[in-house]
Amino acid sequence: MENYQQLKEWREEKIKSVSSDHYELNRFHDVLMKKIVQIALKEVESEWGKPPTHFAFFVMGSAGRSEQSVWSDQDHGIVYDGENVTFKDYFLKVGEEITKGFAVTGYEKCDGNVMASNPYWCKSTLQWEKQILEWLDEADWEALRYFSTFFDSRVLVGDANILLNLKQVAFSKLAEIPSLYQRLYENVGYIKKGLGIFGQLLPEEKGTDAGTINIKQTIFFPYVNSLRLLALLEKIPEASTLERFQRLSEEYKTIKKYQADFLKLLNYRLYFQKETVSYQKVHLLQVKSMSSREKASLKELIKNGRKLFKETKEIIDQRCSR
Repeated sequence: MENYQQLKEWREEKIKSVSSDHYELNRFHDVLMKKIVQIALKEVESEWGKPPTHFAFFVMGSAGRSEQSVWSDQDHGIVYDGENVTFKDYFLKVGEEITKGFAVTGYEKCDGNVMASNPYWCKSTLQWEKQILEWLDEADWEALRYFSTFFDSRVLVGDANILLNLKQVAFSKLAEIPSLYQRLYENVGYIKKGLGIFGQLLPEEKGTDAGTINIKQTIFFPYVNSLRLLALLEKIPEASTLERFQRLSEEYKTIKKYQADFLKLLNYRLYFQKETVSYQKVHLLQVKSMSSREKASLKELIKNGRKLFKETKEIIDQRCSR
């Protein structure tokens, strides 16, 4: 059987060959992450026995949305059926082992501890239902940020219906209190400015990141956040931004036209990250190294992302005023 170190070596050997195509790269990440989880489960089973109940291990963030770059950190959780206290001990052990396996293989630990090794992200079905409702009842900045993180999730290993049922709990709650859509919009309302008043790119001026633009904060977020909000509005459980675009009805013609921009952005990012050697630098674009054509293309993607975000707000406002 493979071990984590062998998977790390396989990743290092293979990843460059898939790093120029968004779909190939994310298929590779999925295969690799599933192998890690299977090894972790076998490791826990050797000491604790087989899983005592149905469960799902799910990934969130860029992994949840199938939007990973060459380098990616960890965002994941576990949901399991039943309230037996021994179940929690078992699945926390699974979460710890998976977190370790991911780290050894090259996925950095999440700074915010959004990982299945943390009891906050490893809960029973009933505890998760309660957590989702608490987040939406509190509706403060942190609670809604956690909820948005959770919603960008998909099952990697285990019973996909368990997670789907949890998302249905969220859809029902939001339908009861439509004003929550506006709160969720406000929660992601800040967009880091990428263009000046004369249409020029605005790279960082000071510090170690001087001369760079953070592609995640400046360009990605408007697209990702807009489609998450619309997925919540239209009860679309899929986590991928591209799938969310596709699942929107023809009523959203003006929104769907931005799908091509987002796919372009995904591959554009990979092109500029060819030489990146660490997760810390993966979102930074060196403006000076870009050609005039590349800069023009980047400006267009920034402008269109802001237009999409504005149109999304108008749709939410209209829906909430009915």
